[in-house]
Amino acid sequence: MAKSKEHQFDISAKLDMQEMKNAVVQSQKEIDNRYDFKGITKEIELNQGGKTLVLTSASDNKIDAMKDILISKMNKREISINSLEETKSEDSSGGNRKFTYKIIDSIEKDEAKTIQTEIKSLKLKVTAVNQGDEIRVSGKNIDDLQTVMSHLKSLDLKAPLVFDNFR
Repeated sequence: MAKSKEHQFDISAKLDMQEMKNAVVQSQKEIDNRYDFKGITKEIELNQGGKTLVLTSASDNKIDAMKDILISKMNKREISINSLEETKSEDSSGGNRKFTYKIIDSIEKDEAKTIQTEIKSLKLKVTAVNQGDEIRVSGKNIDDLQTVMSHLKSLDLKAPLVFDNFR
């Protein structure tokens, strides 16, 4: 008797840094051309190595406007807004405000455990194995795997989940 085929997919939180860079460049261009930003500080600084993003401008309101523009550019490039986690906001030189964001591109240990617990709670015939920076979910029924994906998408997790290698 032939063994039925196992299907699987991987859950990770990868971020395409080139797409993030493109979103930042487009945002900066739009902000530079906006009338309400004329004559004031307006900087978006992406540190790819340090995985941080810094927004600097004259006020919290201006930074909120800058972040809205950035989020719209990220959405167009299919980058999850969960990729940004605010780490601090502070006064900067020249009476400006500075907001620093951590770029999240991996699933932390605690969140990996939460994901595995959620998958188990569905009581489906699937297995979830933590493989360091990703979780492999496998099972014989494709519908079960799709149920797992849609359930995880509905959760409010910090990591921007990416589902790939579906086979």
